Amino acid sequence: MFFLQTARPVYRATRAPRAALSLNRAFDTFFDSAFADAGTQRSRFAAVDVCETDAAYTLSVDLPGFAKEEVQVSIDERRVDVRAQSAEKPAESAQDGQRVLYRERSATSFSRSFELPVDIDAQASSAKLENGVLTITLTKKPVPAAVKLAVN
Repeated sequence: MFFLQTARPVYRATRAPRAALSLNRAFDTFFDSAFADAGTQRSRFAAVDVCETDAAYTLSVDLPGFAKEEVQVSIDERRVDVRAQSAEKPAESAQDGQRVLYRERSATSFSRSFELPVDIDAQASSAKLENGVLTITLTKKPVPAAVKLAVN
């Protein structure tokens, strides 16, 4: 029996050129941001829960990092719009002679609209932002009772 042995290539650990490392970092950043899970901080969509009772709807919206001054809720009959926009954060580490080398935190915006099956009473509704969760209670307008018309 005859065996032919082939030479295996020898792999040496070498340092990648700077340009290759920069290109790798650019690809990592692109794919990390493009395919981020919905549950990560990079998500542009906040988690929303909608509950209903006989008298009202309750929306719970996760808005971590937003101040109540940065959140707007508008009601137009059946449509509810929720918007939040954080201001650009000043360079916090500019003090003490430090420089920012890498920053992931930046201005963020969020917008979502809901179309509900019944009209909403805007005067009786309320919104509260507590611990990063916006809770909106939307009171339903009462449905007018049927009216009987006299036939002449």
